[in-house]
Amino acid sequence: MAASMTVGTGAPPAPGDLSGDGSQGLLDPSPEPKQLPELIRIKRDGGRLSEADIRGFVAAVVNGSAQGAQIGAMLMAIRLQGMDLEETSVLTQALAQSGQQLEWPEAWHQQLVDKHSTGGVGDKVSLVLAPALAACGCKVPMISGRGLGHTGGTLDKLESIPGFNVTQSPEQMQALLEQAGCCIVGQSEQLVPADGILYAARDVTATVDSLPLITASILSKKLVEGLSALVIDVKFGGAAVFPNQEQARELARTLVGVGASLGLRVAAALTAMDKPLGRCVGNALEVEEALLCMDGAGPPDLRDLVTTLGGALLWLSGHAGTQAQGAARVAAALDDGSALGRFERMLAAQGVDPGLARALCSGSPAERRQLLPRAQEQEELLAPADGTVELVRALPLALVLHELGAGRSRAGEPLRLGVGAELLVDVGQRLRRGTPWLRVHRDGPALSGPQRRALQEALVLSDRAPFAPPSPFAELVLPPQQ
Repeated sequence: MAASMTVGTGAPPAPGDLSGDGSQGLLDPSPEPKQLPELIRIKRDGGRLSEADIRGFVAAVVNGSAQGAQIGAMLMAIRLQGMDLEETSVLTQALAQSGQQLEWPEAWHQQLVDKHSTGGVGDKVSLVLAPALAACGCKVPMISGRGLGHTGGTLDKLESIPGFNVTQSPEQMQALLEQAGCCIVGQSEQLVPADGILYAARDVTATVDSLPLITASILSKKLVEGLSALVIDVKFGGAAVFPNQEQARELARTLVGVGASLGLRVAAALTAMDKPLGRCVGNALEVEEALLCMDGAGPPDLRDLVTTLGGALLWLSGHAGTQAQGAARVAAALDDGSALGRFERMLAAQGVDPGLARALCSGSPAERRQLLPRAQEQEELLAPADGTVELVRALPLALVLHELGAGRSRAGEPLRLGVGAELLVDVGQRLRRGTPWLRVHRDGPALSGPQRRALQEALVLSDRAPFAPPSPFAELVLPPQQ
């Protein structure tokens, strides 16, 4: 896949789309606040909401005066009618200001960076990128999430390390940044409470895929971090929110444009999510693979994405003269052990026994596996025919692992942290019939017939000659004037 670069312009791609320039609205706030039913009607009928309207709605969400049905109705109206750039910027700012703001020492101002991903199968980039950026002189206050979909989120993966504590106060976060240069924590009730309420409501009202709501949710959490620069990994493909690159680009341009309007330098990378990232899927297995990447080894696609995203961030924040120089610095941090050292410091600072943190970061892959949760059984699947691996579809693999306990269907559900799968083959590789291609780590009984069929159908073979697998990175959308 050829990589390319585009620059966000802020020009409206389509009427009613949230990338519009918003030049006609938000001028004269109403002297008296409108009632919620009137606000819902305005948006339902395709009207534009003033700044006072949007802030009134967010205030009602936070103080509890908005009923659940009213919140759902407004979310659906926004989903169907859209918001322009200015409306989306105001919504983002109102969500960010609904709770506590993080404050850092003045000297850190240019050092604060972060990364966000729209989510994918086997996506363990944050576990590697945060300590690698810290090793390059950045401060990374990463507020992350849990998985509600196929497999666990970043916090779930880290919690497969015994003792790791994702609950940290703003004061504790500052201490973590002083000690390790990075922290990965959960969203507290004090930070962006309005987004927490809307996020839960979106999940049960079929409004998860609304561009303005996605944008406001992502950027509001990042605004409170007081960042110098942010890179967002927008996934597209068979196992992503957006099936094609064009839809992902629309979200990317919106994120970049809204970020610029709020004084935040945002770059958005478009990356393919048809196959799993790396070779491992599942919480503890992904921690093992992240450690391998920080050894300077591991799957090339994971390393490529870590260095590409990290290089863009170092360039955007002024820590590197070019993206290529930034990527080289991140690669050096993976190869010289400094990223692994920062990861060890972060583990110990966030509750992991220092001896365990040291053993995890200095041990062999076999030793690490003994220290992390393990599934009770392993089961291998064999290639059904000769052929070249064209693709391993991520979605059916993720759905089966979800059934086996690697993911959750509702918030608070416990996960089986050792459950997962290892790909034993690479895309582009020639396979002989009967060769093991997938190792499933499971706690329960043997795979059912439908589960085995679903997994075997995830393996796509062709007759063509072996080939080098493409990079998942496709395109970088940059802020104006960058």
